[in-house]
Amino acid sequence: MSRGRVAFISEHASPVALLGSQDAGGQNVYVDEVSRNLADLGWDVDIFTRRPSPTDPDEVDWAPGVRVVNLDFGPRAPMLKDDMWPFMPVFRDRIREWVNENNRRYDVIHGNFWMSGWVAADLGLQLGVPVVQIFHATGLTKRRHQGDDDTSPPDRIDVELDVVRIADRIIAQCPAEASELIQDYGARPTRVTVIPSAVNIERFRPIDQREARRQIGIPDDTLLIAYVGRMLPRKDPRNIVRALARLVDERDGDVQLMLVGGETREPDLSATPELGEIVALAERLGVADRLILTGKRQPDELHLYYSAADVAVTTPWYEPFGLTPLEAMACGTPVIGADVGGISYTIADGATGLLVPSRDPFALADALKYMLSQPELRTQMGSAARERVEQHFTWRRVAERTACLYDELCRDRSRAQSFDPLITHSPTR
Repeated sequence: MSRGRVAFISEHASPVALLGSQDAGGQNVYVDEVSRNLADLGWDVDIFTRRPSPTDPDEVDWAPGVRVVNLDFGPRAPMLKDDMWPFMPVFRDRIREWVNENNRRYDVIHGNFWMSGWVAADLGLQLGVPVVQIFHATGLTKRRHQGDDDTSPPDRIDVELDVVRIADRIIAQCPAEASELIQDYGARPTRVTVIPSAVNIERFRPIDQREARRQIGIPDDTLLIAYVGRMLPRKDPRNIVRALARLVDERDGDVQLMLVGGETREPDLSATPELGEIVALAERLGVADRLILTGKRQPDELHLYYSAADVAVTTPWYEPFGLTPLEAMACGTPVIGADVGGISYTIADGATGLLVPSRDPFALADALKYMLSQPELRTQMGSAARERVEQHFTWRRVAERTACLYDELCRDRSRAQSFDPLITHSPTR
């Protein structure tokens, strides 16, 4: 028996999209995994997103109980997510039309990211349906860390304030984000629920390191550092290259840095500009011969790359949550991560890996030197990492907690509100 029906709104991140490119990452994974697991728990899920290309079908039966609805808005060409904001009223109207044509009734609307949050809030007010919102990242934090490099539309923070005010519940992915929502955005603490994201522990699993290296062509006697993720300045893979150069100066042995990601399956420095910057930096520092560039890899392959590594590293400037540390941990690989955002929450410092300051290649080099010199410690940390993921960070657990949140809202359909339920900021063309 169905527990209810939920509309997932996700303007740029479809579960159908390939992962690893500039605007395809953790949100795609979240929408995919949470919808599948909610369906397993008895919820019917419709995912509304932008049609990726004119040849894609109107609807995709993505999994039992999960339907992806592709809608047209904006130009019929690839778009960066920041360019989609002016088209959100069209997106909202297309959803409303589809809902009416298919006589759909929803118990919950679940917004993903700030633009879909605007759509979800407006539809929730129109339809009298409770709204759950997850931002995946917030504009204030992005502006704080990226400054003039922040490409978000000027309306973003004002819209987020509207969504925080209107949404019935807001999901924060870690305690740091919950504090930010309450302190920076004025969210009511009773409306903020911490539900961390997770990892698919069947897909991301430990395998023998020698076998993993055999399959991807890495020598057994190499000390291997792995970075897996999008090639973006804020993810700061350059920091790892700088630490590698310092490490190579201080120790003997064959230390390699494997970079997994990019816009194309085969490494292409023109298609992935940040990769070109990384290689140029490595050449200046004399460690270009220590780099292994793999190009983009899909989720079903990534366990090989994590398992092949002696240690995984991720040291972004900021990270709202960060799925790649959990993926590495699920594969039994210890992680050195920046002490920021969700990474501070998922890595148990000293037990499943190490936390270091961001933008500090000296601290990272010291942490790498310490961990690479102690194989028994790496084994212990890897085992503890897998155990921590199994206990706290599975998608089933996320879906169960999200379903409980839905159930709580559905018990009170009156949506009695003690604030002005008006959206004050809308896109302008």
